[in-house]
Amino acid sequence: MWCAGVVLMHERKSFFEMGLVSIYIIELVLLLITLISFKLVHGGIPTTLDGPFKPVTVPLDESFRGNATDLPDADPRVQKPVDDSQPEQISVSLSATYGSVWISWITGQFQIGDNINPLDPSSIQSVVFYGVYGNPLTLQATGHSLVYNQLYPFEGLQNYTSGIIHHVRLTGLKPNTLYQYQCGDPSIPAMSKLYYFKTMPVSGPKSYPSRIAVVGDLGLTYNTTSTIDHMISNHPDLVLLVGDICYADLYLTNGTGSNCYSCTFSQTPIHETYQPRWDYWGRYMQPLVSKVPIMAIEGNHEIEPQAENQTFVAYSSRFAFPSKKSRSSSTFYYSFNAGGIHFIMLGAYIAYSKTSDQHKWLERDLANVNREVTPWLVATWHPPWYSTYKAHYREAECMRVAMEDLLYKYRVDIVFNGHASSCL
Repeated sequence: MWCAGVVLMHERKSFFEMGLVSIYIIELVLLLITLISFKLVHGGIPTTLDGPFKPVTVPLDESFRGNATDLPDADPRVQKPVDDSQPEQISVSLSATYGSVWISWITGQFQIGDNINPLDPSSIQSVVFYGVYGNPLTLQATGHSLVYNQLYPFEGLQNYTSGIIHHVRLTGLKPNTLYQYQCGDPSIPAMSKLYYFKTMPVSGPKSYPSRIAVVGDLGLTYNTTSTIDHMISNHPDLVLLVGDICYADLYLTNGTGSNCYSCTFSQTPIHETYQPRWDYWGRYMQPLVSKVPIMAIEGNHEIEPQAENQTFVAYSSRFAFPSKKSRSSSTFYYSFNAGGIHFIMLGAYIAYSKTSDQHKWLERDLANVNREVTPWLVATWHPPWYSTYKAHYREAECMRVAMEDLLYKYRVDIVFNGHASSCL
C-alpha cells in the first residue's frame, strides 16, 4: 500500500535520434520496495489490446503486507502540536517556475458530529514573512483562506468541517536559493517558528542533478513512517506524490476502520470517510513538507463523494496548485517546471476523452514545451496503463486509448504511476 523512490536527473546529452528518445543517464535509487510503475519511452506504441485479456502474473506474496497497519489516532505524531491560533500542517509547494512557491497551513480545530459550525476564514490573517536564509525576514506576502465541509445526507453519519486552511504565494524568489520563513497571523501574534526551503534552479539543459522523491499510495501506516524517514535521510529537492494520500475513505464517519464501500448505506453513492485522517496525515508530514516542496495529484481514494454529488473536496482544498499559472482550469491537472524538467500532472478520475478540457489542455501544454529549456518531460497520473496486477489489470485502458498517442507524439521521457499495490 506504499511506495517510494528517489530519482537523480542528470544532464541529457541528446534528445531524439531517428525518432527514438535517447536518454543519457537516469539513476534510480529505491528507498524501499518500489511499487511505482514507470516506463521509459523508446518509440513504437505498444498496446494492451495486443496482449492477453487476463494478466500473466505472479501471485502477490501477502507477507509483504506485514506492517501495513494504520497509525492510531492516539499516536503523538498525529496529535495537534499547537493551540488553535498557531499554524500547523505546514507545507511548501511549487508554482509554475522557480520564482514563486506556495506556503500552506491550517489554524483552528476541525469539528465532527451531527451539528457543526464552520469557522470563519476571515477571523485570522494569512501572512508569511520570508527572506534569504540567514538574513532578516524583510519580505511579506498575504494570501487567502478557506474551510471545507464533508457532509452526509443520512441520519447517523457524522459531518465534518475543517480548520481554516491558508494558502499564500511567495513571489520574486531567486533560483537555487535557500529561504527561511514564518507563517501565521502577526496581529495576535500567532506566528510559526522559522522554517526553510530551497528554490528550484533556473530551467535549462544543465540544471542538474535534481534529487526527486517519488511516492504513491502513501497512507498513514507504520510503513509510511519508514518511507518518510528514508525520504528525509536522502534530502530530496522535491517530493512527487502520485495519488492515494491518506485513505480517509477506509474509515466510517465515527472513525472505525472499514474496507467496505459504504457499510451503513450500501445502496447509495455516498462513501463514508473519516476526515480527521487528513489532519493526522498533514501533521505527520510536516517535518518533511514544511522544508521540501510537495506536488500532488489525485488518486481514487481522494474521490470521497458526499452530499450534492461533490467529490475531491478535501484534496482540492488542502493543497495549493499552479493550475492558473499552467493555464489549467482545474486542480486535477496542471504542469510546472523544476530545473530542467517539465512535469505534467494528469487526472485519471475526471474526463480525459479527446473532446475533454483536460485532453485539450494536455495537447496545448505539450506543444508549448521547449526542450532546449526543459530537456526532460515527465508525466504523472495515478493508475498505470500497463500492469500485470490482477486487481487493476487494464483498469485505465480508456485513459490510455485517449491520451497515449499524445505522450508519444511529444516524446515524453518518463511516466510515474502508483495505484497497483503489489510487487511489480
